[in-house]
Formats: sequence, structure tokens, C-alpha cells
Amino acid sequence: MEDTRNLVQLRGTAASEPELSHENHGQRFYRFPLSVRRLSGQTDTLHVIATGNLLDPLLPIGGKQLTLEGQLRSFNNKSGVGSKLVISVLARTLEETVDEDLNYIQLRGVLCKPPVLRRTPLGRCISDMMLAVNRRYGRADYLPCIAWGQVAMMTGRMDVGSELFLEGRVQSRTYTKMVDGTPQERTAYEVSVMHLLDAE
Repeated sequence: MEDTRNLVQLRGTAASEPELSHENHGQRFYRFPLSVRRLSGQTDTLHVIATGNLLDPLLPIGGKQLTLEGQLRSFNNKSGVGSKLVISVLARTLEETVDEDLNYIQLRGVLCKPPVLRRTPLGRCISDMMLAVNRRYGRADYLPCIAWGQVAMMTGRMDVGSELFLEGRVQSRTYTKMVDGTPQERTAYEVSVMHLLDAE
């Protein structure tokens, strides 16, 4: 599929200083948590990856409000430690700002697994999806998405291979997982779908 879209815009507060994530083609990439407030007052803490070139003029960043634009990326963690699917935001631009927090994403891709349509105990519809969004060089990002209400009803009936063009926000959610009989708190990252957009 040629026509894809992966755009993330975030504004929030850097929760700590960046740490080295990895090196690629001689360039160093650093990782730091960004706390973004929702209108409800709840906070999403999202992992951001940025190059040293973007970060250097802003250091130290802890406690600073930052605005970035980039892409939501997935990485298959084969180490056996932590989540199998690691979700982070790759920053393309990064600057210090003073304004209201912002969390916006626009994605265009295809469903790569059958959607799971379910209901909450109060009867509200939820649809869980996995969206494949192509990037250059034959690679793709596999991004978990969740929709509610009418949007859930629409997406829950779609087939594998269906194209989705959506906008929403990136959210973090904590849950408890039993590991060898011991409860461990984990964090899941997903795209909360607000609207489906018309394909242009």
C-alpha cells in the first residue's frame, strides 16, 4: 500500500533527562518520557526517541515543556524482558514551548488482525485493532488501536486488509500481569481513535 500516513504532534513536560537508546548509522538516539495531560486531568506518559542533534540545544530538558512532531513507531522486543511490542514516538522536530498540552495523531494503514468487538459491563462498545502502517524500505509499524461507541461498531465489523484513515491520541494505560504467580504492573500504549477520516 503506497498511501500511508503517520503523524504525531505532542506537547507536554519532559519527566526526566534523556538516556541513550541506540545507535544507527553512526547517529545516537536518546529516549525520554514525556508527560501529556488530558482534558480530564489524567496524564499519559509516552516514550519519545530523539537524536542528539535535536536534544543538544535544549539540554537539560527535565521539567521543560516541549513540543514535537514525529511518527509513532513499533519495535519487536525479542529480549524476553518487558513488553513484546515496544511503542514510542520518533521525534522529527523538537522545541521548548509554553502552551496547553497537545496529543494528536493521524494514521492511515490496514488492519492486520481481525478486530475484537466487545462491551464494557455498562454496555459500551469497544473495538481493539492492530493497524499496520507502512514506512520506507519495506518496513511497517504495527500499532494497537482502540475505539469506542459508534466508531467501535464501524471498525469492529471490518475485515483484515481493510484500510483505515483515523485521527485520535496516543495513550498509556497501566494493567497488572501475573508472572510466575507474582503480580507485575505493566504499561500498555495504544492509539485511542476519535474519528475516522475519508480517504482522499
